[in-house]
Amino acid sequence: MSKGGSTTELAASFRRLIERHGPMPVSRYMGESNARYYTSRDPLGAGGDFTTAPEISQMFGEMVGLWIADLWSRSGRPDAAYAELGPGRGTLARDALRAMASQGLRPPIHLVEGSAALREVQAGAVAEAQFHESIDTLPDDRPLYIVANEFLDALPIRQLVMTERGWRERMVALDGERFVFAAGPNPMDDAVPEGRRAAEVGTVLETCPGAAAVIEDIARRIDRQGGAALFIDYGYLEPRTGETLQAVKAHQKVGVFDAPGEMDLTALVDFAELAQIARREGLAVETATQGAWLDAMGLGLRAKALSERSPAHADEIARAYKRLTGTGEMGELFKVMAITPRQAPRGAGFG
Repeated sequence: MSKGGSTTELAASFRRLIERHGPMPVSRYMGESNARYYTSRDPLGAGGDFTTAPEISQMFGEMVGLWIADLWSRSGRPDAAYAELGPGRGTLARDALRAMASQGLRPPIHLVEGSAALREVQAGAVAEAQFHESIDTLPDDRPLYIVANEFLDALPIRQLVMTERGWRERMVALDGERFVFAAGPNPMDDAVPEGRRAAEVGTVLETCPGAAAVIEDIARRIDRQGGAALFIDYGYLEPRTGETLQAVKAHQKVGVFDAPGEMDLTALVDFAELAQIARREGLAVETATQGAWLDAMGLGLRAKALSERSPAHADEIARAYKRLTGTGEMGELFKVMAITPRQAPRGAGFG
C-alpha cells in the first residue's frame, strides 16, 4: 500500500491544488498523472516500466495483421486505411503491416499518439506513418481498420464508493502530506445503475467515460465508413464491482500515490459495458480472452514454424507463446473485443 508521501514535482502541484480547492476526483488525479508520464518518456522495455505483448514476440503483431487482412479480403479488398491508438514503439504496427503485406494489403498508416518522445520512436519503426493527436482527424473517406492494444486501460477512470450515506464520488485528499482516498460530499446514487445501488458499504464502482466515448466514436465511424476495430487490453467480460486502479514502475507494482507523473497508472477495462455501447450504435461485437483468440488465429502453428526455422530460439519462442496465451498469464487476464458493421463479415478467431 502506498504511503502517499510522494515527492515528485506533480505531487507537489497536487498538494497545492488540494489545499486550495479541496479533494480532487480520482479521474483528475489519474488523468493528469498519466498525461505527465506519457508525454515525458518511452515507458516500454527492460529499461522502462512495463512490457506489452508486441514487445514479447513478433507473433502477436502478425496475428493482428492476419486478422485484418483476412477481414479485408472477405470484405471485397476495399481501399482502406490502418489506424492504431497508442502505438507504443510502433512494434505492433510494424509486425502487423508485414503480415498484411504478405496477403496483399498495404494500407496507408495512421498513428494516434500524443507523446513526442514516442512519436520519434514510432517514426523509426514505421517511417511512412502519419501522426494524429486524436481520432478526430483520422481519414473519413474510406474503411478504417483500427487497432488499440493496451490503450483503454490508461484512460482516466471515475470511482464511486458506497458509504453509510449512500453513493459518493471517490476523491484524492490530504492527510497531512500524505495522499489518501476520501468520499466526496455530493450524493451520486443517480449515477449508479439501479441494480447495483444496494451494495455493501465500502463497495467501489469504476467507470471510464473516456473509453466509452472512444468506443462510441469508433463504432459510429465504422458504421459510416466500414472497416473494423480490434481492442486488446487487460479487463473483464462480465459486469463487476471493486477497485482495480494500480501503478507500475520499473516493472514492479507500486502504490498509486507513490510517484504521480513518474509511474504508469492503469485500471481494468470493463469490456461488458463497452460492448453494450457498440451494440447500441448498431455494430456487431465479439469478445474472447487473448489466449483463446490467439490460439484460434493460429499462434501455436506460427510458434512451431518459427521454432523449426530457428531451433536455437525454440525455448524463447515457447516462453513467449506461453506468456501470451497461458492461463494465469496474459492469455487469461487480457481480453479481445472486435467491432464490425452488422451486415459485414465477422472477424476470425472468435467462437
